[in-house]
Amino acid sequence: MIAASDYYNFDDLLTSEEKALRMKVRECMEKEVAPIMAEYWEKAEFPFDVIPKLGSLRVAGGTIKGYGCPGLSLTGSAIATAEMARVDASCSTFILVHSSLAMLTIALCGSEVQKEKYLPSLAQLNTVACWALTEPDYGSDASSLRTTATKVKGGWILDGQKRWIGNSTFADVLVVFARNTITNQINGYIVKKNAPGLKATKIENKIGLRMVQNGDILLNKVFVPDEDRLPGVNSFQDTSKVLAVSRVMVAWQPIGISMGVYDMCHRYLKERKQFGAPLAAFQINQEKLIRMLANVQAMVLMGWRLCKLYESGKMTAGQASLGKAWITLKARETVALGRELLGGNGILADFLVAKAFCDLEPIYTYEGTYEINSLVAGREVTGVASFKPSASSQRSRL
Repeated sequence: MIAASDYYNFDDLLTSEEKALRMKVRECMEKEVAPIMAEYWEKAEFPFDVIPKLGSLRVAGGTIKGYGCPGLSLTGSAIATAEMARVDASCSTFILVHSSLAMLTIALCGSEVQKEKYLPSLAQLNTVACWALTEPDYGSDASSLRTTATKVKGGWILDGQKRWIGNSTFADVLVVFARNTITNQINGYIVKKNAPGLKATKIENKIGLRMVQNGDILLNKVFVPDEDRLPGVNSFQDTSKVLAVSRVMVAWQPIGISMGVYDMCHRYLKERKQFGAPLAAFQINQEKLIRMLANVQAMVLMGWRLCKLYESGKMTAGQASLGKAWITLKARETVALGRELLGGNGILADFLVAKAFCDLEPIYTYEGTYEINSLVAGREVTGVASFKPSASSQRSRL
């Protein structure tokens, strides 16, 4: 089960526990998910039958310690993310939204009562969570969100809209961000499935991550009791400690996707023959394959270094943003080369590469576009912010 893409023996950098986790996730993904993913991707449906199997991997909750969570190293959590994405990016996105965004927000910003109430079930994937920040008119400038939270006796009334929220059409728990009408600051709230006034509608006709159920959320006077307000979210800056981790996890998705595409192309070029010789015998094919391989090695090493910086408490927001931006950029090049190498079969989802080619596009955009993440890193290394607030708002766009 050694991947052809591990040319520089990256496994040597992992602990025995991290290696065992990689093999466990890889085996599950190749056995349980790989045979069905093209069918569900084509139908744009989520394979709910795999949720218990993903739950048995014990990766939901990632680095969270206690409350039934696995307490993995960040490197271990990243490896699990990559191994899922290597076979199917949609499954890795499902776990990332549930674990590295929603669960982590509750763990870092929730009360002790909230953590004990919600995290154990979420860690087992007995319940599913989503994370609702982005709005129809506010993506990269998410801090300008318009969803409001108005204080009433015993709780809060939420009004507004959210867009592109993964898992939202079936999530049991929704972590929702809204602007406090008293303080004008961003607060966080836990909203339950089927709350009166809550409606989630699936976004149709996506070209990538088709298995992920992204939704438009309408909050029409949704009541949230005081005990479900997240006490640790009192400004938009409080989301940064969650986004720092999730941005590292997102950076490992294109690493995993690129590993899978390379492994597929490596096998395909050796097995398929043209003019009496394997495709691997042709010089242009070898050059493209090696360019892909070099990209994967560099991406893995940057991702690994990001994990180590975070684990030592040294990682900055700019480093996380640069990692996400550059890795997704190189992954785009890598999967495009893979699509070329497979010729006509490169546009068939059956061969993994076409699906991976499409799935990478939304990953290139979400958790900060390439441009926005580049500017976050640019601000950090130059000390000069190149973002400008809109004329109608003096709030920072980040």
